[in-house]
Amino acid sequence: MNTKPLLQRRSNNPILQDSDIPWDCMSVFNAGISKWNGQYVMLFRTDSGPKDAPIPALTRIGLAHSKDGYTWEIEKEPVFDRDKIRVWLKDQYEERFGSEEIVRVYDPRITVIDGEAYFCFAFDTEHGVRGGIAKTTDQNLRSWELLHLSLPENRNMVLFPERVNGKLVRLDRPFPLYFNGGKESFDIWMSNSSNGTEWGDHRLLLASEEVPFANAKIGPGAPPIKTERGWLTTFHAVEINNEKPLNAWSPHPWTKEYIAGLMLLDLENPAKVIGMCREPLLRAETEYELDGFRGGVIFPGGFLLEDDGTVKMYYGAADTVVGLAEGKLEDLLNAIELF
Repeated sequence: MNTKPLLQRRSNNPILQDSDIPWDCMSVFNAGISKWNGQYVMLFRTDSGPKDAPIPALTRIGLAHSKDGYTWEIEKEPVFDRDKIRVWLKDQYEERFGSEEIVRVYDPRITVIDGEAYFCFAFDTEHGVRGGIAKTTDQNLRSWELLHLSLPENRNMVLFPERVNGKLVRLDRPFPLYFNGGKESFDIWMSNSSNGTEWGDHRLLLASEEVPFANAKIGPGAPPIKTERGWLTTFHAVEINNEKPLNAWSPHPWTKEYIAGLMLLDLENPAKVIGMCREPLLRAETEYELDGFRGGVIFPGGFLLEDDGTVKMYYGAADTVVGLAEGKLEDLLNAIELF
């Protein structure tokens, strides 16, 4: 066990909360962060409606900019909401996306690859949860070209920040309820693509039972960081304790603690896990992580390496706000137990 935390929370956390958002908003969380056009950019999710029962139709994806990664300027209009994504998908994809099929769009990730920004997102439909990928060279990150829509049930799709062996690489989290007998025992999978449109070579990357601090599902976190030792990769892990309900605005008991984990993947063959931190990278401790719509939730969405060796991890806290924790790359790599 480490003698000190691998990541230190920023003293001014949360760095983004509902009062910062220029539209009706009761929570802002699960943001994707990258560097684009000489600055930091953030795509974030907001929920609106009653605190204990947000309205899916009012979930939006907003955009923010920062010069230093700490102080953010929020754009006045969302990038996507339910109506915008219905029109956008109907215009670009020949499916029935102009109807009531789409319920909401949420949980964005952003990755810059070869000078193009890639946008991964999840969207609920009347017939299952799907994941989508779009890309752009638009400096304003407003005009996106749709590349791919997954089959249901898949979400938490995350792209690597560069091609590996000439191909785009993606982390997935399918959730086969029927096969698992209705249990939330979901795993992290990997796939690749030459063009971002057709994806294949699907394979299991990490099983939930391999994570010491999970007794339920796991899933991808933020786009990985490339290091000399391998791809340093965050994930989220869920530990359920029905005997110890967590604080939540929801009227229903909330017993799922979301914990950030860390693993190392082989540089040339990222489908091979070569090490893992056996202790959580970050778990809920502060008030803004323990109290909210769903208390006890740490959900990594941004993972950036600075020139001085500092690593920034941006994360959703309690499904309510966005937090930031920082550490040193050397410390994170040294905490990995190699297999």
